[in-house]
Amino acid sequence: MFGAQDAGDTSGYGRLVVRDTSPTRGDSTPRPWADEFERLDEEFGAALQQAGQAYDDAVEKIVVDRGQMVIFIKRERLADVVKIFRDDPALRFEMCTSVSGVHYPEETGRELHVSYQLLSITHNRRVGLEVVCPDSDPHVPSITATYPSANWHERETYDFFGIIFDDHPALTRIEMPDDWPGHPQRKDYPLGGIPVEYKGATIPPPNERRSYQ
Repeated sequence: MFGAQDAGDTSGYGRLVVRDTSPTRGDSTPRPWADEFERLDEEFGAALQQAGQAYDDAVEKIVVDRGQMVIFIKRERLADVVKIFRDDPALRFEMCTSVSGVHYPEETGRELHVSYQLLSITHNRRVGLEVVCPDSDPHVPSITATYPSANWHERETYDFFGIIFDDHPALTRIEMPDDWPGHPQRKDYPLGGIPVEYKGATIPPPNERRSYQ
């Protein structure tokens, strides 16, 4: 994971940093959530600036909900942003633990969302990234060059939502048959089903049913 060959990790960061949480430290009291999120946002902004990239060109908005910080990234900047999250020493999010899709048909022009969960083992924290794209252009850059663990997650998201991950090494269906029509987790996918009639079946009254107590 740290400096692994063929993983695209060129940061040269080869060791974990053990954070001192002993009571003798003056700042050992956990920070409030707001302070943690503000600090992460500042560190991310500084990393973007150091990389010669403008914050507003990469970030659409930030949402904090239920103790989770989610940064909405403009899709054309996603590949660059995830490299910064992985390689910058102040961020150092070494792992992408999940990639998933969501379909919001009521959001015209923003119907498809891709959600990423990143984990920093070094700094013991998590952050969510989110990218949106329209139904008419369901393309998002693949992040497998930075996070190889995203490979099958992106395939599953493509399989169930029809989101195409550009530059993925082998973007094929992973659970549904290759000739399966449509993408089953989209809100506009027909539920289907086979009607079945059970002839002669009866339901006894509650006072005659078996007791499982």
